[in-house]
Amino acid sequence: MRAVPQAASARTIEQRVKSLDWQQTFTQLDAQGWMTIPRFLDADECREIASLYDNDARFRSTVTMARHGFGRGEYKYFAYPLRGVVRDLRKALYPHLVPLANRWNKAMGIEVWFPPGHEDFITRCHRAGQKRPTPLLLRYGAGDYNCLHQDLYGEHVFPLQTAILLSEPGQDFEGGEFVLTEQRPRLQSRATVVPLDQGDAVIFAVHHRPVMGTRGTYRVNMRHGVSPLRSGERFTAGIIFHDAA
Repeated sequence: MRAVPQAASARTIEQRVKSLDWQQTFTQLDAQGWMTIPRFLDADECREIASLYDNDARFRSTVTMARHGFGRGEYKYFAYPLRGVVRDLRKALYPHLVPLANRWNKAMGIEVWFPPGHEDFITRCHRAGQKRPTPLLLRYGAGDYNCLHQDLYGEHVFPLQTAILLSEPGQDFEGGEFVLTEQRPRLQSRATVVPLDQGDAVIFAVHHRPVMGTRGTYRVNMRHGVSPLRSGERFTAGIIFHDAA
């Protein structure tokens, strides 16, 4: 399901985040483990973020996926200090997602509580040796894809993350669909292709989410990836709220 579309983005990231119907957001995340925000960024913002890819000073490392068996394509992790939209997204989204994250952990019997402010959570990560920023910018070309995976990075994991499609499907690229799978106990995996347009954001479960069954609450294992591009070039921004060891 898709959230109520946002107005044209003369507003700040914080204003856009605050204007979301968070009750509806939580309802959708509870029901399916993901939800979309249509046109969360405008085309100019998308192009501006994608244009950073060749500016190595903004990044701490580059990963060529084929070298690690992750798929095909390339991504770069932003370096501290984070700036602009990437910084604003991380800071603005986190406090709104904390109530759901804490409720999910309680339902799954995970004795981890997340503080209301992102800076306090990052301090916790850094004290545990997770000091490397994880927001990233991904670039795919024809034939590239991202294998199903989970962005865990260490002991401290915030259970939700966000991805924003920066390129225009059908114009900049063909194929390259965002894919989510869930594995429920004693059932085969179920896959979902999430429809995204340029500027759309998808919020989704990083690892587990709780689901109520006939015998109580159980954990559903979630993974995400990108199907092969048939042509063109696709950029995506990923906002992960925990840092890496």
